[in-house]
Amino acid sequence: MTMDTGKRPGLAPAFPRAERQPQHPHPQHLEAGTPLRQMPMHGRRGRGALSNQSGRFEKLAYAPVDDGWDNLEDLPPLRSCVTAESPRKILTRNTSPDIPFDRSINPYRGCEHGCVYCFARPTHAYMGLSPGLDFESRLFAKPNAAQLLEKELRAKNYSCQPIAIGTNTDPYQPIEREYRIMRQVLEVLEAYNHPVSIVTKSALVTRDIDILSAMAKRGLAKVAVSVTTLDAKLARAMEPRASTPSKRMAALEMLSAAGIPTAVMIAPIIPALNDHELEKIMTGAALAGVKAANYILLRLPLEISDLFKEWLEENAPDKAKHVLSVLRQMRGGKNYDAEWGKRMRGEGPFAWMLKRRFEIAARKHGLTRPRFELDCSQFRPPAQKGEQLSFF
Repeated sequence: MTMDTGKRPGLAPAFPRAERQPQHPHPQHLEAGTPLRQMPMHGRRGRGALSNQSGRFEKLAYAPVDDGWDNLEDLPPLRSCVTAESPRKILTRNTSPDIPFDRSINPYRGCEHGCVYCFARPTHAYMGLSPGLDFESRLFAKPNAAQLLEKELRAKNYSCQPIAIGTNTDPYQPIEREYRIMRQVLEVLEAYNHPVSIVTKSALVTRDIDILSAMAKRGLAKVAVSVTTLDAKLARAMEPRASTPSKRMAALEMLSAAGIPTAVMIAPIIPALNDHELEKIMTGAALAGVKAANYILLRLPLEISDLFKEWLEENAPDKAKHVLSVLRQMRGGKNYDAEWGKRMRGEGPFAWMLKRRFEIAARKHGLTRPRFELDCSQFRPPAQKGEQLSFF
């Protein structure tokens, strides 16, 4: 069933629909907006979201209607498909006052990790797709990212500052094993002596230790691994295709042993669900050789609020009301407050207590090292063929 929502797209898609040709099409893949809330578990196995509601810019919204035929068991498993995208630029700029970088790279749109709480989910609405199951199954890759990066780094007006990767979708999500876009980007950054900081939930980052350790010796690389929980069962339900907690802790140990400045990112902290693990995660990270830590409170902007509520009702029905109640206490009575300076930490007694617990654990385990400053002074575009080298 469809209905006119009266909405009109606020932004045009990044490229025409006619150009969206999946490299690995799956004819059984369901269109954006297809009602999947009643989809049986076997059909969405390994997925985080429960539904696939239309994006907020779409003119039509879809709603499930019971026609009396119980044929949902015939639905095939939801599979991922990847579309090659050809952007004109690869560096994204931001001016956010509470983010310590002004430029980033996203090799992929969408993320197969399927973390139900992912704050990047609403960006799929710009593509005319759902922030629900579409976000984790209809993916976009940027195979020309490395070439675009070289072009932008060679621009005469380019001024070097650290590039952040993994700030929107994970550069080491499962499809990176095939596409290797992140590996190519790192090769360019190493050749140009350009500093980079990485955030990931995947142990696949250890594949690139050879490049990262060489860059780290020159003060050009640092890595943060996000660990949400040490409970494998909770992790499987909440972030189904990300590396297991034990794999992530092992990755922290390997990165640290390779001399790469490494931090543990406890994100997101969800009150009454995983906040009790704060000290355990920090203890494990310290034993892995990590010297720095950070945390971020759960954020529920736009469509994520409903998606997370659905997930709670199915996976933690006994805690759902309590989780949302405490969260609203930390957000001024709302599910989310986007105000600068508050959106990452929240406010009120519970937020204060969380901050104090983190500070005490950080001091206890030596995770108070100041933010590692990357060196921008070494940046040099390598000489191209036929280009005369400068003596100055």
